[in-house]
Amino acid sequence: MFDSDLWPLGWPKVRGYPVTESKFSYCGMGEHVSGRDLADCHARACIYSGMDYGGSNAEVMKGSWEFQVGPTLGIKAADDFADAAPGWAFDGSSTGQATTDNSDTTLKPAAVYRDPFRADPHVLVLCEVYLGGGGKPASTNHRNFCNELCEIHKAEEPWFGLEQEYTMLDNDGWGLGWPKGGGFPAVKYEFSYCGVGAKYIAGRDVSEAHVKACLFAGLDFEGTNAEVMFACWEWQVGTTLGIKAPDDLWMSRYIMNRIGEDYGVDITYHPKPFGHLHPGIGMHHNFSTKRMRSDGGYDFILECIKRLEKNHMKHMPHYGIDEAGNRMRLSGKFETSPYDKFSWGIANRKASIRLQRNIKKKGKGFMEDRRPGGDCDPYQVCGLLMETCLGRTAYTGGGGKKKCH
Repeated sequence: MFDSDLWPLGWPKVRGYPVTESKFSYCGMGEHVSGRDLADCHARACIYSGMDYGGSNAEVMKGSWEFQVGPTLGIKAADDFADAAPGWAFDGSSTGQATTDNSDTTLKPAAVYRDPFRADPHVLVLCEVYLGGGGKPASTNHRNFCNELCEIHKAEEPWFGLEQEYTMLDNDGWGLGWPKGGGFPAVKYEFSYCGVGAKYIAGRDVSEAHVKACLFAGLDFEGTNAEVMFACWEWQVGTTLGIKAPDDLWMSRYIMNRIGEDYGVDITYHPKPFGHLHPGIGMHHNFSTKRMRSDGGYDFILECIKRLEKNHMKHMPHYGIDEAGNRMRLSGKFETSPYDKFSWGIANRKASIRLQRNIKKKGKGFMEDRRPGGDCDPYQVCGLLMETCLGRTAYTGGGGKKKCH
């Protein structure tokens, strides 16, 4: 596609792109895609949204990409239709998941949602990625790991509630609404957090569109709010049982990136988009089990905290795609704990694990893990929480279909 001056649509004028990261545009989304309004005018029945979180470029959000499948499939948005949806082959070399000489890769449907962009009867299909003929999960397929643990611990009824922070950028990579060039030398954060008014808030129209789209899609969407940094927001999914919370979170990211396209806004989940002088971007994980929620569960919560402390440095490399960015975020400032020091506390937002004040009083409840960066893979984090707190036993099943929900 070309502009009226015959320059490629969306390309930087005069010099263009000196280096093309083709895997970011192939079946891509977000501000890295141009011309979708023309391409999408053809009738479609479902969009397959794949998972790839193996790359180091958190800004590009490789974790969300799509394939469009024709209308003859007749798939509907219902839990049991993930089993009915067919697998789909694609070029894994263009998404960084396979080599060119062995590029055939397979999408296995895992969950189906209503499509908020095309409306009924169209659907969005969340998929796992498998290599070759579909027998081996890709190294980036952490849903497989998480779902196995959900099945192992189904009797424990693991609940998750996820809080996704993010930052909106202009298409030049500058913070949405930020003064060009110099940024904010000092920000009165207390006015941006849950704030009102153009002086303190940017991007509310994007956030509101995201809320409506997620509710239409059928996600367990709990809410949204402006965060402490200008142009930074948060949404929450859950609390839900098992694999559904990370599934909903992943699909809500896809929906947010698609909405960003419509508004000309780039969405970043980078843990520290504006450096050490400004707050970072996290994704807090709220976690509980049946035993934690039962009378006397407080003692088990403390036992789990000790297990997490023992595995702290083992887990931290898996708590964000950009580990250096998450290390910068976890500085002990801006309501964070130090990266290399584990702590927990009641009502303490500078702790690794925070407990609400009434949990000790009631003697039961949940824990909030505040360590994961905004770009983390929720399947990895939820899986590690279950594995560490509940253990792991042999399991012969495999991923693909939604099971524990």
